[in-house]
Amino acid sequence: MTFLLFDSHMHTPLCGHASGTPREYAQAALDAGLDGVCFTDHMPMPAWYDAPWRMKLEQLPWYIEDIRAVQAEFAGKLDVRLGLEADFHPGTERFVEHVLNLHDWDYVIGSIHYIGAWGFDNPEFVDEYENRELDTLYRDYYALLEGAARSGLFDSLGHLDLPKKFGHRDPNGLYALHALDVVAAQGLALDFNTAGWRKPVAEAYPAPDLVRAATERGIPFVLGSDAHKPEEVGHRFTDAIKEINDVNGRIVNFKGRARHG
Repeated sequence: MTFLLFDSHMHTPLCGHASGTPREYAQAALDAGLDGVCFTDHMPMPAWYDAPWRMKLEQLPWYIEDIRAVQAEFAGKLDVRLGLEADFHPGTERFVEHVLNLHDWDYVIGSIHYIGAWGFDNPEFVDEYENRELDTLYRDYYALLEGAARSGLFDSLGHLDLPKKFGHRDPNGLYALHALDVVAAQGLALDFNTAGWRKPVAEAYPAPDLVRAATERGIPFVLGSDAHKPEEVGHRFTDAIKEINDVNGRIVNFKGRARHG
C-alpha cells in the first residue's frame, strides 16, 4: 500500500485542553518522518455548548493565522493543512454549517462527544456509566452517528466507537454495523484514531472487528493521533497501518474537502 503518511487529527492550545504550539506539532511530525499534517482543532460551537473544551468563535481567525504561519515556515518540508473537528449535536447544525462556510477548510471530522447533556467521554463524568444500560447507550450513540453521517456536513466521522473509552464495551454490535451501512451509503471516511491506545480501553478507534466491517463496506480510513501535545503526533501509526493492511483497507487524506489516496 502506497500513500502519503499524514496525521490528520491534531489539536492546538486554543481548545483549552491541549499544550504545545502548532509549530511544535509540525516539527514533531517532521521528526517522525510524516509527509504532512492536518490540524483539526475543536471548532467553535454555540456559547452554551461545551464551552471549556473548544475555541470561541472570535478565536477562529487566530487559529487560521497560526496554521498559515506554520504552513509558510514548513513549506517544501511538510505539507501542513487546516481543518476542524466539528461536533454533531442535534439542533446545532445551522451553526456548524455557518462556521464551516467561514473558511476553505481542507478536512472536517464529525464527532459526537455528547449524548443529550452528558459528555460521555469526559473523565469528570465517567461515573454516569453506572447509571446507564450499555445496550441503550450504544443504540442512542449510533443513532446520533447516523445523523452525523446523513447531515452532509462532514468528510469523516471521528473515533467511531468512542463510548468504549473507559472500558464500557458495546454488548451488541448490531447498532455499529447499521451505522457503518449509513456511513458507506453517504460516501464518508472514518477517522482511524490511535488515541484509544492511550486510554483505559487500550484499543484504537475503531475496534479491529469494526475496521474489518468498514473495509467490507468500502469505507476508507484517515489516520489521526488525536494529539493534544506534540509528543503524541503520529502515535502508533505503524500499528494502525498494519491493522488496516491486514484487512486490505484503504488509507486516504483530504485537501480542500476532497479525498486523496
